[in-house]
Amino acid sequence: MNTRVKRFVLPLGGAVIATGMIAATLTTSATAATTAAAPASDGLATSKAQALKTVKAWTAGNGKRLKAAAKFTDDAAVQGKIKLGGGDAAPDGKTGVVPPIGQEKITPTKVKNVNLPRTIGKVFFRLDGKDYWCSASSIQGKYRNLVATAGHCVYDVDGNRDTLDEWVFIPGYYQGKAPWGIYVGKSAYTHYDFANYEDFDSDYAFVTVYNGVTAASWNSPKWVDAGRLGDNVGGQGFSWNQRIGQLVYAFGYPAGPHPDGDMPYTGLTPKYCYGKTVAAGAASAFKAEAQVAIKCSMTAGSSGGPWIAQYSSTKRLGYINGVTSLVGDSDGNQRYDFATSPYFDSETYAIYKAAANLWSGSITK
Repeated sequence: MNTRVKRFVLPLGGAVIATGMIAATLTTSATAATTAAAPASDGLATSKAQALKTVKAWTAGNGKRLKAAAKFTDDAAVQGKIKLGGGDAAPDGKTGVVPPIGQEKITPTKVKNVNLPRTIGKVFFRLDGKDYWCSASSIQGKYRNLVATAGHCVYDVDGNRDTLDEWVFIPGYYQGKAPWGIYVGKSAYTHYDFANYEDFDSDYAFVTVYNGVTAASWNSPKWVDAGRLGDNVGGQGFSWNQRIGQLVYAFGYPAGPHPDGDMPYTGLTPKYCYGKTVAAGAASAFKAEAQVAIKCSMTAGSSGGPWIAQYSSTKRLGYINGVTSLVGDSDGNQRYDFATSPYFDSETYAIYKAAANLWSGSITK
C-alpha cells in the first residue's frame, strides 16, 4: 500500500429518534452528468483465504471480539459553536438516481411509525490493535455486493496506511448475532481527495463485499455460503445532485455521550432522525467546506449511517443521498444538535459507479 502523511483526527457520528411525516420527492434524470473524479481504490481482503481468516478472527470465542468492539470515536466532533449555512455545497451537473434493488419506483409512505431498513448494519474493523464499529448500509450494485459508509470508517486518516484492517459488514447485527451472515470487504473506493488529503467534503466510501458466510454455531463453525448481500437484505438506491432542502432520514447506531456527559443511546439498536438538509458551515479542521447538514442529536457510533431520501416505510427502501460524517453543537449548550454529510454530486456518482460494477464472489467455494 502507498504511504502518505496524515493530518486529521477522526469525527464522531450517531443518530437520534425524531418524529415527522415523509413527504420528500426527488428530481430524476435519465442521464447523469459525469465529471472527471479521481477514484482511490484499495484492497481489503484481496484473497478468499484472507477473507475467511478475517471471518474466523471476528467469530472466535463465539464472537467475543464483535461483542467487545467499541464505537469509533478517536477524537471529539466539530469543536466549538458552528453556525449552519453558508457552505459551498451545490450540484455540479444534472440530477440522477439509481433505483433500489428490485424497485424501479419508490413511493414515499405517510406513516407515524417508521420501519427500519433491513439494509443497515455495522461495519467492524481493527485499528492500532483495537476493535471498532461504524454504521453502514447495503446499496444497489450490478452484482448486489456493495456497501455505502463514511470514508473514515474504511480509510485510516490518522496513520500511514490506506485501509483499515479486518473490515466486515454485518447487516442487522445485534449482540453477537449476524442474522443474514458476515460480509468481508474486498475492495474500497473513495475520492482521491479523501484518501490522500483527508478532505471531509468527500468523506464517503463504497465497498465491495464477498458473499456472506454463516454457520450453525460459531463455537465450532462449518462456514457455508450465505449468498449475495443484496439478495439477502436488498439494497438502497443512490441519488446525486439533488436540491438542498429535501427531506431525508438518517439511520445509524448511536452510542456515545453528548459533550455534557449524557448518554441517551446504547448502540445496540438502530435509530433514526428526520429533517431537511441545509448547507453546513465550514469545519476547517476537517477541510469541510461543502457539506450538508440536518438538525439531529447525533452521537458516536452512527458515522457512515445512510441518509435516505424518498424513503418508503412499507418497502423499507429509498435513495441514499448522504452518509453521516461529522456532528456538532450549533448553539453551544453542550448537546449535539446537527449532523453533516458530504454533498453527493457528479464526482460521488463517478466513485460509486466505479465500485458498483465490480464482482467479488464466494469465499467458501
